[in-house]
Amino acid sequence: MKKELNPNWDTSTHPALFPSIRVRRTPFSSRNEEFGVTAYTVYNHMLIPRVFRSLKEDYEHLKSAVQLWDVSCERQIELVGPDALRLLQLTTPRDMSRMADDQCFYIPVVDEKGRMLNDPVVIKRGHQRYWVSIADMDMLLYYRGLATGFQLEVDVFEADVYPLAVQGPRADELVSRVFGAELASVKFFRYRTVTFQGKEMVVAKSGASHQGGFEFYVEGEDACIPLWDTLFEAGQDLDVYAGCPSDIERIEAGFLSYGSDITLENTPFEVGLGNFCELETSKDCLAHSALVAQQNPTRQIRYFEIDGEPLPPADYRWPIESPDGTEAGFISSASWSPDFGFNVAIGMVTEPFLINGGEIFVQTPLGKAAARMREKAWI
Repeated sequence: MKKELNPNWDTSTHPALFPSIRVRRTPFSSRNEEFGVTAYTVYNHMLIPRVFRSLKEDYEHLKSAVQLWDVSCERQIELVGPDALRLLQLTTPRDMSRMADDQCFYIPVVDEKGRMLNDPVVIKRGHQRYWVSIADMDMLLYYRGLATGFQLEVDVFEADVYPLAVQGPRADELVSRVFGAELASVKFFRYRTVTFQGKEMVVAKSGASHQGGFEFYVEGEDACIPLWDTLFEAGQDLDVYAGCPSDIERIEAGFLSYGSDITLENTPFEVGLGNFCELETSKDCLAHSALVAQQNPTRQIRYFEIDGEPLPPADYRWPIESPDGTEAGFISSASWSPDFGFNVAIGMVTEPFLINGGEIFVQTPLGKAAARMREKAWI
């Protein structure tokens, strides 16, 4: 019998999200609703779609065509002024002085004890100007607090920017049609500026999928719907559709999610971000001495294939056990993979169980299941 995604996830029967001024709509919300969004979640106090047609259909379409994603919830904290670079460097062990003018940097942001506060993408907008594209965590006051405490000459505020992602294997073709082949040829984690409706717009080769694509950083609300409509009209024969980040595809690719796989309990070395800790050249980072002492973690992220029926979306922290019942860690994200035919998962494993390929067990909502551990993701 062919296994499918768990049918118990019925968005029509779950309680609605009650409207509140504390949860912001986006400039693209009307288009999401026209395309039949059936589930939202809240990210940085803003709506982000989670399901359109179904988890499986959205996933399959992402892998075969091209989607427009409303990721306005990726809020941009703008740092501008003579001390903008210094403020950035206080918060991260990555050497920010090496950024090229057209570059995007994925960085671990840590507190003074080396614990993960965020894992944003930083976009260099000028010699003294940066956008910090934050994950789901209130960071504005943290940057402001450091700026005040260190008496830095820098302005810190949330920029009026609304990212729209174009993701999928046909993303290059769609973007080329509207903005030319030169934009499509931009290297990964680099950006260009394009002109749309008389205004400049940053377009980065990036996005929260393994399928390839771009993120358009739209300044101001006026251009949001026109940009969506222009891209949609140009991609009719490419099967363009509204979409959203897919947890299935994210886990297959091994992309970690802040708040799920990465939390304030973790150090960069525990969550596989040690390569971004350039401790020889980032000594101004507040956590430098703490991070030097954390380079040999006693627990680390691993990937898992879990046997059994398709697992439902749930609150995670499912216990991982060794064959003799000893606690070995926990699962932080999991999903049935239609392409691989088993449950894929991400979890934190403690010593002495960090041996790849060993059989372990996971206590899932459907009962205890055998699992196999691996060091790398699937795609």
